[in-house]
Amino acid sequence: MLVDGKLVGAASGAVYDNLDPATGRTLGTVAAAGYADMDRAIGAARRAFDDTDWSANRSLRARCLDQLQAGLEAERDDLRDELVAEAGCPVMTTGNAQLNWPLAESLRYPVRLIDEYPWERVLDGGGLFGSRNVRTVVQEPVGVVAAITPSNFPIEVILNKLGPALATGNTVVLKPDPNTPWNATRIGRIVAEHTDFPAGVVNVVTTDSNEVAALPVVDPRVDLISFTGSTAVGRTIVRDGAATMKRNFLELGGKSALIVLDDADPAAALRSAVGVCVHAGQACAATSRMLVHRSLFDEMVANVAAMYASVPVGDPVLPDTLVGPVVSAAQRARVLDACERAVGEGARIVTGGGAVRDLPPHLAGGFFVEPTVFVCDDQSLSIAREEVFGPVLVMMPFADDDEAVRLANDSGYGLAGAVLSGSTERGMSVARRIRTGAIGVNGGMFYGADTPFGGYKNSGVGRQCGLEGFQQYLETKTIACRMPRR
Repeated sequence: MLVDGKLVGAASGAVYDNLDPATGRTLGTVAAAGYADMDRAIGAARRAFDDTDWSANRSLRARCLDQLQAGLEAERDDLRDELVAEAGCPVMTTGNAQLNWPLAESLRYPVRLIDEYPWERVLDGGGLFGSRNVRTVVQEPVGVVAAITPSNFPIEVILNKLGPALATGNTVVLKPDPNTPWNATRIGRIVAEHTDFPAGVVNVVTTDSNEVAALPVVDPRVDLISFTGSTAVGRTIVRDGAATMKRNFLELGGKSALIVLDDADPAAALRSAVGVCVHAGQACAATSRMLVHRSLFDEMVANVAAMYASVPVGDPVLPDTLVGPVVSAAQRARVLDACERAVGEGARIVTGGGAVRDLPPHLAGGFFVEPTVFVCDDQSLSIAREEVFGPVLVMMPFADDDEAVRLANDSGYGLAGAVLSGSTERGMSVARRIRTGAIGVNGGMFYGADTPFGGYKNSGVGRQCGLEGFQQYLETKTIACRMPRR
């Protein structure tokens, strides 16, 4: 771990195993932090914010983040290998959102904003109190940020939290998901060995204890929780952090809709449907509900089912593998339970629904789930409403654009979505009616460090990335000064 500028193990000496989800075998061990370790990291972050010039020294912040960028670039291949090994993501995904895309811009964009952002502005005149009353609006860092990150896209989420949090002058305690700790500890080592970050500005604490992980939420020394993960945990963070009036950024779950209008290109719809399988469906923005116009529905169900039955499932290190394992045995059990419950409730399973059989011997202990397609006419069924976080697609028919919009919006979530239409104007019109934080039209890609991402409703609070994400880590202060008469 990285605590107060030093690379350390847990004070107790405890470790836990880091497992390869493709094989079920142990990759190695990582420090298992206890209460004392987390307390020390929070204290170090608090001192670094209160007692150093980090929060005010913009040139230092830019230099340190540039150094971190260089260190990450130098170890790109090792990061890639670790992602495939501990997250189980297919190596093909590291060419985009798993690694290459965030490495290209997740730190560089907020570094650029250090110089470009309007940190202060003077209001015109003196308001009610005349021209001698000078009012200045100042943007300041929040303070100590606890960044709690998930297992599905560990580097992507970590960098998109560290970049803006550090660029705005905050100090950070990073708590990675226990299933994917090594990318975070590598970042900690790069910070310690290759950058000028003052001690305590960046801390990396690994733990397999939910109780230890929850300490920043209730600790008054922490000013903001930046969390990406499930809606259930997000609710717990809001409840438990209320006593300290803690600021929260929460990027939570989704059950996003892909709307295929009657004039859509069926080939494009098929490609979009298969996208749900990538990385075994472990993407919060996955369009795991496919709403298809009735005139196309039966043919689309048959084609999607055939495609799902043939997509390459297997070893994530192979370049043609599209579907690797889910991250853990517990997650596989959750996915399979959701499929079983869906059948019991009356959803029709078209293909898949079980654990993958006939794997090569070295993958026999891995956590693989068959790409699965359900057909569902009842929007109230759990498979149509709950996030599964596996390679599971539910298909539903609709009669017209109004019904498509109604079905898409009839969800407790509102994270992402997509619309396919032969008419850009029609696709855009439907997209504007969907209550969701991000949506693509005809393959439009909303991803980027300059693009705010987050959700409506149970999909979260606040935005990550973009100007809005940068401002997430800032407080606003107004200073009014009465000037002397000349």
